[in-house]
Amino acid sequence: MQIKITDPRLADWGLPDFQSEGAAAIDLVACIDDAMRVDAQAPAVLVNSGMAISFGDLSMAGLVLPRSGLGHKKGLVLGNTVGLIDPDYTGEILISVWNRNAIGTPPIEIRPGERIGQMVFVPIIRPHIEIVENFASQTARGAGGFGSTGS
Repeated sequence: MQIKITDPRLADWGLPDFQSEGAAAIDLVACIDDAMRVDAQAPAVLVNSGMAISFGDLSMAGLVLPRSGLGHKKGLVLGNTVGLIDPDYTGEILISVWNRNAIGTPPIEIRPGERIGQMVFVPIIRPHIEIVENFASQTARGAGGFGSTGS
């Protein structure tokens, strides 16, 4: 996998990397010129990450996730819940942010270089799709939906 830096300020703010031996994701930072306010319940906004990725492998993708501390403590989450970076996309990674707090609460401020998201890398399985009238095998559950296996 290759990472292309599209904003040279990342060199000062921290190049993409795993922050600990057991980290599952790399942090994504806000590559913005000035502090920005995200008002409660306003439409989601896109924030540049300052980087693009070339996976070099169509069997891997990236998932952009919120940083748990920002979501829990401040209410800053992703506007699309999870962002999918397809393995054939090589443009700049954008982070959709949304302030989930109630209307009337103070806006959330995002500062230039602040870590506002994270990306994990996942394997992608692309099965052959066959359209059928009936499935070749059955399960004990079958088409049982919500609550069909207990309360």
